[in-house]
Amino acid sequence: MKQGIHNLTEGNIFSTLIKLALPLMGTSFLQMAYTLMAMSWVGRLGTVSHPEIATKSEAAIGAIGMLLWLTSSVAYLAMIGSEVAVGQSIGAKKMKRAAIYASHSTTISMILAVAWVSILFIFANQILSFFKLEASITADAVLYLRILTISLPFQFLSYNFTGIYNGGGRSVVPFKNNAAGLVLNMILDPILMFTMGLGLHGAAIGTVVAQLFVFLLFFYQIKYGSRILGNFSFFVKPKGIYLKRIFFLGAPVSLMNSLYAIINMNLARVASIHGGHLGLMSQTTGGQIEAVTWNTSQGFSTALSAFVAQNYAANKLERGKKAYFYTIRVMLTLGVIVSVCFILFGAQIFGIIVPEENAMRAGAEYLFVMGLVQIFMMFELTTQGMFNGIGRTIEPAIISISFNALRIPLAYFLASQMGIVGVWWAIAISTVCKGIILPVWFSVVYRRVKKQRPKIG
Repeated sequence: MKQGIHNLTEGNIFSTLIKLALPLMGTSFLQMAYTLMAMSWVGRLGTVSHPEIATKSEAAIGAIGMLLWLTSSVAYLAMIGSEVAVGQSIGAKKMKRAAIYASHSTTISMILAVAWVSILFIFANQILSFFKLEASITADAVLYLRILTISLPFQFLSYNFTGIYNGGGRSVVPFKNNAAGLVLNMILDPILMFTMGLGLHGAAIGTVVAQLFVFLLFFYQIKYGSRILGNFSFFVKPKGIYLKRIFFLGAPVSLMNSLYAIINMNLARVASIHGGHLGLMSQTTGGQIEAVTWNTSQGFSTALSAFVAQNYAANKLERGKKAYFYTIRVMLTLGVIVSVCFILFGAQIFGIIVPEENAMRAGAEYLFVMGLVQIFMMFELTTQGMFNGIGRTIEPAIISISFNALRIPLAYFLASQMGIVGVWWAIAISTVCKGIILPVWFSVVYRRVKKQRPKIG
């Protein structure tokens, strides 16, 4: 096919899926690596006589991580909207329409970025005070966040471009760009934090420079390199029909992930109340470690979304179903391996990020409980990709939002009975419920949609 896109409606299903999923997984791991690497350096800021410096700094960066999660969720509106709309347009061989959707999603991304960054910068102190941390930790986190806001508009656009490339079957491009950004960040962080003596905030500056670099790579490739979709315009006067389709596809996923982030912010608050800064650090740092399985599943989920979008539009839904079962087999294998590692070697794994005894002990409790439910998380995320690919983004949003919201009252109750570990069990119980219900729901939906011809807007 022309204009730098790949046709996913033909060829061997498993090899096509793997070729699409591996770069997506790599991109997810790279995005996770940005935070993990910063956490790893921050975890070494303490001294033998003052190990609390490291754990308090980790708590600060953990609180920021929650807000970055929420930021990414807002950016998903344009990203998922472009990914599915572009993919379905390509599958229907309507290339001009695909370019129009790309232009509209980029315009939406820019508008969202300006609004969101303004909120974070102006209300940084009020937002971060929500976590009930010590005043000194909150002050460090406020400055860190305000530094990061410089790069967030470029990060929004990079997410949007990622969705466009994914929809066009070119997932390797975002992977390469993020890999280059990570390498730059790896070089900058120790120089800024230790050599130049900027400490915690040196990590923020390194992230800003790396994210700007990734955006510039995307910009060059779209304007002068592969020119995907014929060098589409970045800013256009929006038309209602295209805005409606992008919001219909992207808003449920964005809302689902945004509420998920807000719910986890509330859980972090409960963890901070019952476990102090060590409790919050266990959840945020442990969550980044747990992202090994989350990002793997998300990579395959995104691959399925793009794969199914094209095949659904081409009336080849059975190819999507086969890809789904291939993915489940891969996820089961990986899930078992990760679960065993978390259950048996939680303290050692946590110690790679924060080599401090109290932190390792607290983190091991979190990873043990999460290790019991990794497979259910994989089922949920993989099935989301199938729903997204056929344009049914509302159903997984309903399931996710409902059971994630239940985590808050359940966490308060269990924490009052069991202490901080009760928060971890609240997360685990809801994960099991989602991992069972969503695949069952999709099996019902699939039997209905395969009898109907797709209606591509």
